[in-house]
Amino acid sequence: MGLIARAIEASGVATTSLTSAWSITASANPPRAVFNDFPLGHTAGVPGDREMQLAIARSALEAAWTMPEPGITVLDHQWPGEWRDDARGPVDHRTERLETPQYQNEDDRAAAIAAHGEGPACGC
Repeated sequence: MGLIARAIEASGVATTSLTSAWSITASANPPRAVFNDFPLGHTAGVPGDREMQLAIARSALEAAWTMPEPGITVLDHQWPGEWRDDARGPVDHRTERLETPQYQNEDDRAAAIAAHGEGPACGC
């Protein structure tokens, strides 16, 4: 996003990047960025918390006009609870690996059989 932001800025339009990944944003070096110490994927706030999301959007827009020099500003919004404790544990949401093919639904199974027959598609 840093490259895109710099190109937009070169045309005279102010930009602000919103981030929860400090090191990645710092290496991309956008003209302006605002940082929330939130879980990745939730940079704009808690899902469903309209007031928080609007406050973050306002903070990001304000940064476009008030940050005189390139850099990253830390926003003071707080994620409720201790999200870091949950984020540190091992998580594996993958489904169990089985020897037989698994399909999302019966239509997928029927399409695979029509295309490849009853055996494995790899022919092994």
